[in-house]
Amino acid sequence: MVKKKVLFINQEIAPYVPESEMSIMGRDLPQSMQESGFEIRTFMPKWGSINERRGQLHEVIRLSGMNLIIDDTDHSLIIKVASIPVSRIQVYFIDNEDYFLRRKAMTEDESGMEYPDNGERAIFFARGVLETVKKLRWTPDIVHCQGWMAAVVPLYIKTAYHEDPSFAKSKVITSLFHNQPKTSLGDNFKRYVEFRSAKADLLKPYAEKFDFMELGKMAIDYSDGIIEAGQNVNQKLVEYATSKKLPFLANPGKDYASAYDDFYNKLLAED
Repeated sequence: MVKKKVLFINQEIAPYVPESEMSIMGRDLPQSMQESGFEIRTFMPKWGSINERRGQLHEVIRLSGMNLIIDDTDHSLIIKVASIPVSRIQVYFIDNEDYFLRRKAMTEDESGMEYPDNGERAIFFARGVLETVKKLRWTPDIVHCQGWMAAVVPLYIKTAYHEDPSFAKSKVITSLFHNQPKTSLGDNFKRYVEFRSAKADLLKPYAEKFDFMELGKMAIDYSDGIIEAGQNVNQKLVEYATSKKLPFLANPGKDYASAYDDFYNKLLAED
């Protein structure tokens, strides 16, 4: 039997960032799914706080070098890779000097102020992952997005990449977590997100100023399935997801691996 392929697009993965509910799942879930028989690929941002020497990251020259244009400005895409100790799961990192390398933390500065271009960074991350997967000539059956930094991915897969052979048949899953930005993602998010058929007009149903709630709603609207991941998930987003009548997995608790396995297979069986 041909192995089904799962692309994990994670905001956080331990041990590259401090342990949290999200980063631990980012580390453990791909390994569990690989042990269940899935073929996996895993991506995350190369946050500025990540120690490349300690994490043994190195640049993948054949995948780097592309420029992504956001609001008429070129941004160079750098791809790095490392293997998680013990499990040896390979992680691809999306990097860029302006969006990640110059920042000393993930989403907020030393004074606790969120970076004003977090929305742009999420857009760059989404496009960077999808373009890199295309270069890998790898066709995922499931694209699993974990964390708000991955929330733009469902929109792009269902619009800008919906005819691309790499993603045309992919099922998109969004996991909802409790952590969230506190401030708006800026006045220009809708303009910045435009790419191919992902037009700003598609975002008219959402508030003009994009915040965590609007980003979550957008991710839900363009996903094929939703998972309540962990504790204290925003209940308004959970209610929004269930109102859409999408396949929904309520928080399965600590022994989530078999529940996720079943959820994947049921979603794939719909075809």
